[in-house]
Amino acid sequence: MAHTKRTRYMFSRDFRKRGTIPLSTYLHTYKKGDIVDIKGNGSIQKGLPHKFYHGMTGIVFDVSRSSVGVIVYKILGHRYIEKRIHVKIEHVKHSDSRKDFLDRVKANQEKKEIAKKTGEKLLLKRQPALPREAHVVGGKGNVPITIGPVPYETFI
Repeated sequence: MAHTKRTRYMFSRDFRKRGTIPLSTYLHTYKKGDIVDIKGNGSIQKGLPHKFYHGMTGIVFDVSRSSVGVIVYKILGHRYIEKRIHVKIEHVKHSDSRKDFLDRVKANQEKKEIAKKTGEKLLLKRQPALPREAHVVGGKGNVPITIGPVPYETFI
């Protein structure tokens, strides 16, 4: 009996994303130190990373003509092992994690400047979303509707 790899949905292309790969994929420039997400593209089998690395984030350590070398950390037992893999550029994209961090740093810097001018205490830690405020739902013009099952009928 053949051993299955369980990649039927992992490497399949999304709805309306099949066919030729957009040219913008090839026009991205990657530099050493960039943070990238690895996502295998099933329509290109060359340079496809092993399924274990699908969805991982790593740092670019080598750039060649059509591929990039990425450092990812693999958990083995109680330790992290640094793995260096080479992947074609169709299977990587710039990670948004660094961009979000830099945006947050800019926003915090602006908050600090405003707090310095006004002289108020500043809370820079991200706060979880608070529960909604209590409110009363009125019944005027809002009559409750009883919902029930619709009987099954055949029209043959």
